[in-house]
Amino acid sequence: MARHLNHWPIYWLWLYLPFVFIMANSVAVIFFVYHDLMHGSVWKKSNLTYFISLLGSTIPLMPPTQWRCLHNLAHHNHTNSLQDPDRNYLHNQSNSWGKWMHHQLVPSNEINPFMVMIGLLTVWSFYTFRHLVSVLLFNNKVDFLPASFQVSGKQRLIILFESLAILGFHCGVILFVGFQPLNFILGYLLPTVLGHAGAMFYIFTQHINCRMTEVNDPLINSVSLKMPKIFDTLHLNFSYHTEHHLFPSLNSDYYPLVRELLEIHYPGRMNLLSPEDAWRFLLTTPRHYQDETTLTDYAGKVSVPCPLQ
Repeated sequence: MARHLNHWPIYWLWLYLPFVFIMANSVAVIFFVYHDLMHGSVWKKSNLTYFISLLGSTIPLMPPTQWRCLHNLAHHNHTNSLQDPDRNYLHNQSNSWGKWMHHQLVPSNEINPFMVMIGLLTVWSFYTFRHLVSVLLFNNKVDFLPASFQVSGKQRLIILFESLAILGFHCGVILFVGFQPLNFILGYLLPTVLGHAGAMFYIFTQHINCRMTEVNDPLINSVSLKMPKIFDTLHLNFSYHTEHHLFPSLNSDYYPLVRELLEIHYPGRMNLLSPEDAWRFLLTTPRHYQDETTLTDYAGKVSVPCPLQ
């Protein structure tokens, strides 16, 4: 359908919009499946595992080798600590281009609703680009990440070839859809960025409202959302993020059972929020750490306790 949109009468294009949202949800779901696959919670390893993970990486735009180093090892082992590449920037870190883009695109009380929407649509692409630049061009300590991480020379070469494979896949899709503006925007660009926005709706809430922790305690440094059942069914329980950090290789079907046990054995300990409350915290607080328990604005003039202590 997308290949022929340029032949549709302009007044019938609205009929295609439901398919845009169906494709966008599929992009988000593939993102979540890739996330679980890379944690080993989908199936046992086989000869096809690497090929499937490389194919799945075309949606999140992050090579599987880099995902393991960045997400599985660096983020999960050092969640919201000084060593976590996924945390908020510190106020006293240098004002690099990465920190400035973080300030512009991540929800806070400093940006307007329009920029919040732009951030939802684009920040994942910026995130992957920032880390690819770090690994492929420097692979050393850099000032444009919250925290740096390194890979081996072999891993660096593999990441380069995986990146080229991902780029080739997207070029192939674009060539198939066609370069006409309607085909490209409605058949490729809009479903992709809307799908990334669906993933970022969850990701924005998962850690950056929390305090920093040197001891990796998911009950303190992670957030789970109380989503309507239909969204948990559609999105593979991606809202159960504290549960995931406790048992990253557990199949997501079992996360509700983990939550039940946490509420029995650790009542009131975990950060379990409605999506409305999680986003209210995001939009009413600044986005830089002044210290472990305090947030501050880009200029460092306002101090606000982390809403989740």
